[in-house]
Amino acid sequence: MANKNNNIVVVFDFDKTIIDVDSDNWVVDELGFTELFDQLLPTMPWNSLMDRMMKELHDHGKTIEEIKQVLRRIPIHPRVIPAIKSAHALGCELRIVSDANTFFIETIVEHLGIRKYFSEINTNPGLVDEQGRLRISPYHDFNKSSHGCPRCPPNMCKGLIIERIQASFSKEGNKMKMIYLGDGVGDYCPSLGLKAEDYMMPRKNFPAWDLISQNPTLVKATVRDWIDGEAMEKILMGTANEIMSSDEEEEKEKMLCSDHCKISVVGIVHEPMLPLSLQVPLHLVK
Repeated sequence: MANKNNNIVVVFDFDKTIIDVDSDNWVVDELGFTELFDQLLPTMPWNSLMDRMMKELHDHGKTIEEIKQVLRRIPIHPRVIPAIKSAHALGCELRIVSDANTFFIETIVEHLGIRKYFSEINTNPGLVDEQGRLRISPYHDFNKSSHGCPRCPPNMCKGLIIERIQASFSKEGNKMKMIYLGDGVGDYCPSLGLKAEDYMMPRKNFPAWDLISQNPTLVKATVRDWIDGEAMEKILMGTANEIMSSDEEEEKEKMLCSDHCKISVVGIVHEPMLPLSLQVPLHLVK
């Protein structure tokens, strides 16, 4: 079983980060509904549009099994799965934060055999109703209230999710270092909430990377970009190992300091007493 004492949390976006495409677009395109999707896109939020598209698929006789078959052949870089397995084997805790939906993500990660490596998946609910239609709901119900972040889409602020993760570790009194991997506009907000000891890994030449590049000083975390799955694996593993080595060095220094302090105290307490000066009779003095 992996050692969970390292307190390294690796947060992955899903679309164009774990998988190489956008899962929403992939399903719509593969099932032949791109034209309708493009027509409706300017009229409603993305999350609402995907729920509407699932209705259209159902109305046109597309089954849940057909959607699953499309999802199972989604493209993924061959080094991403080894990267996920290696990070988990090192003892990192892995989580997904995505603006896709539970049905798409669960179908894909189960098919790829990597579901067990993630302790948490934060995304929009996707459930099949009694009629066999996939219903996609917002992670944050914006019809009831706003999440209050002007940078993010109404249904999800990833920055707030990262804040919750940080707070949960802080509450337990655990020091946590986070590595965040993402590509999209929605991954910029969480990058602003990372701490100086954290790492942001934006995909190079994608929207999150572009936004960070415009004003790098706004991101306190160390930024390390990557271009594909091979680079992701190399940089992620290098960063995780670097954090672990640094933490081990800190522990050694603490132990050395502790031992030195003990030796010093023992040395003082057990210092042998100097012999008392003897009074020599005057007649014996030459």
